[in-house]
Amino acid sequence: MSEEEARQSGGSSQAGAVTVSDVQELMRRKEEIEAQIKANYDVLESQKGIGMNEPLVDCEGYPRSDVDLYQVRTARHNIICLQNDHKAVMKQVEEALHQLHARDKEKQARDMAEAHKEAMNRRLDQSESQGPPQAFAKVNSISPGSPASIAGLQVDDEIVEFGSVNTQNFQSLHNIGSVVQHSEGKPLNVTVIRSGEKHQLRLVPTRWAGKGLLGCNIIPLQR
Repeated sequence: MSEEEARQSGGSSQAGAVTVSDVQELMRRKEEIEAQIKANYDVLESQKGIGMNEPLVDCEGYPRSDVDLYQVRTARHNIICLQNDHKAVMKQVEEALHQLHARDKEKQARDMAEAHKEAMNRRLDQSESQGPPQAFAKVNSISPGSPASIAGLQVDDEIVEFGSVNTQNFQSLHNIGSVVQHSEGKPLNVTVIRSGEKHQLRLVPTRWAGKGLLGCNIIPLQR
C-alpha cells in the first residue's frame, strides 16, 4: 500500500465522526504493514543476512554474485515504502484517538450539565410543590425604640424563621425565648412574611429601657 492510498483510505473514515471501529480498522492496517515489513526483512536475511545499507557491489566494483540483486533491491524498496505507509497510518491512529478522547470529554461535559440542570429542576419542582414557607408565630405588638423595632419588625409580621427555630422544630414560644436568652448581644436571622412577601431581618436581643430583650409580643399561630 502506498502512502497516498493510506492517506485516502484514512481520509474516508475521518470525513465524518471517528468511531471505535475506525480506530480498529486503522490498527488492523498498521499490523498488516508491520507484517509486510517483517516479510521483506526476512527476504534480506535470506540473502546472506544483507541489510538495508550493505553495498551490492564487490571490492572491485562489480555486482555481487552471491546474492539475488533483484530480490534485495525489491525488498529494500518495499521496506522504504511500507515504512512511509506505517508512519502515515500511525499519524491517522493518533488523530483518531485524539478525536475520540475530545468527543468523550465533550459528552462528559454535556452529561454533567444535563445532570446539574435536572437536579436544579427537581429542586425547583420540590420547592414549588411545597409552596411558600409556613409561619409559626406572629408579631402582636412592638414597643417604640425597642430592639425589635430597630431591627425592622412590624406588627402582624408572620415569623417563618427565628434564629435556629423554624416551622419544623417549633413547639412553643419557649423555643423562641430560649434562643433569645442565649443570643443576648448577638445578631439573629429572622425571616418574616409581610403582605405576602418574604423579608430577612437581623435582630440583636439587647437590654434596653423597656421590658425583656426584644420589646415585642409574639403569639403562636394555629397550625
